[in-house]
This record gives sequence, structure tokens and C-alpha cells, in this order.
Amino acid sequence: MSRYLICALISLVLATTAVAEQPGLTFFGWSDQHVKTNGDVNHLLAAIDGMNELPGSSFPTRIGGEVAKPAFVFGCGDVTEWPTHAAVRGYSKVISERLKFPSYDVMGNHDDGGKAPSETMKKWLIERHGGLTYAFDKGGVRFIGLFSQFDANANNPAQPLTKKALGELRKRLAKTPAGTPVVVATHLCFDAMTNRDELVETIGDANVILILGGHYHKATVHRHKGRNFVQLPSPRDQDEFTVLRITKDRLTAIPYDHVKKEWTSDRGKILDMRIRGPVEEEKR
Repeated sequence: MSRYLICALISLVLATTAVAEQPGLTFFGWSDQHVKTNGDVNHLLAAIDGMNELPGSSFPTRIGGEVAKPAFVFGCGDVTEWPTHAAVRGYSKVISERLKFPSYDVMGNHDDGGKAPSETMKKWLIERHGGLTYAFDKGGVRFIGLFSQFDANANNPAQPLTKKALGELRKRLAKTPAGTPVVVATHLCFDAMTNRDELVETIGDANVILILGGHYHKATVHRHKGRNFVQLPSPRDQDEFTVLRITKDRLTAIPYDHVKKEWTSDRGKILDMRIRGPVEEEKR
């Protein structure tokens, strides 16, 4: 066999492997948009345009492949600085008219009005998603948006997930077919969640491959008692959003700087793990 034929065969194998490793599911993540009370969303536009432009770009070599069109964008709360009608309308308009992809959100502590409670954001989320805690399936993965009531009177950004929230999560996991990969998204991030051990105990043997959070505005990743935690960045304070990819055996999460047009090289922000992913990936 000639050297050229051997090289051609090797190239074919590598190309086939690269195709096999392409994602069954890609989505983008951000959090803490903090739309101003007057409805001003200008600080979100650069991040949204960056999301719209990124599909088709190459991932860093160590991850490989190209960024697929995201199935959706997920936000982990504090959509508003405070939940005025103008703020909710402003956000609703920009994600429906400028963002090119579907989006999902959960409630943050600012979204319920804090010490001046408001139902405005709650009603908007319930209308969009059917409840403050809700679930949907995409690409063979179940996503659970988990609402946990924040105690504004505690005067502490670090708090536990409530018993009610954990109970709701337990019920939803019990109804999830065994082995199904699950992503849980809530507002509190790893560093802010004071009862994360209790969360891990609630998860039990369920195949929860990822726990998403926001609240502290910067992208970070943690691994705790066998569970992966990813904190999503805020477009108010950061120039990043996170790109997440799930395949049958691999989970990656890496922030992209939409101003510098480059991927982060900070390993404290990057997750790249083997997982038990979806058995049969959804056709895109």
C-alpha cells in the first residue's frame, strides 16, 4: 500500500471521527441581564449579536469541531434590575426580535422585586414556560428550570435552595426515565448555594450531568461530589457568554468573548467532561 493511500485512509478516519464527535445538542448560556427599570436593553445588544454570529465558528483545537446552531439560549435569572413592566417588555422584545434563537429563563432574586415584591416577572415566566419551575426535552436531554424563592430579608447573597424547590426537583427527577441525562438550571450558583450537599443528595442516582447557575455574574466551573456546576456570565459586567455542547459521551462548556472574538483560555472557566449523554440524539 502506497504512502499516499495510507495518508488518505488516515485522513478519512480522522474526518469520520470528527463528524462522529459533532454535537447532538448545542446551546448558549448567560445570566443576570439586569435590564434597567426604564426598559433599556442596550447593554445586551453586543452579547446577542455575538450569539447570532458565532454558529459556524471553530471551537478551540482541544475541544474540536464547529459551533452548531444553538437549539436555544438559557438564562439563569435576574433578567431585570427590578421587575417593572418596562423592563419585562424590553427584554421580551429584544429576545424575540433581535436574538435569532429560542430562549428560556428562570427567576432570580431581583426578578421578584426583593423587599418590594412584584408579580410582573413571575407572570411573564409562567406565561412563557407554564410555571416558575418547568421542564422540557431537547436532543435527548431533559432540562429542569428550578425556581427557589430568595429571602430578601436575609441580607445575604448566599442562601440555600428551599425545601420546596428541592422537593419539586425530587418529584421531577422521579418522573424522568432512568438514565436520561438531565440539566438542572437555577439562579443560585455553586459559590452562593449554601446547601449544595443537600442538592446532591436530592439528585441521588439520577443522571444529572450539569447544574447551571448565575447570581455572581462571572463564568466559573466546579465539580462537587461527582456533579458538574457551571456559573454563567452576566452581559452587564462581562463580555462573555458560555457555549455548551452535549454529545453521547462528552459535555463541554466554554465562554466566548464576543468583543475580542476569542475563546477563553482560563481553565477555571472551562468544563470538558465525559458523561452518560443521550443514547439517541435528536435529529437537527
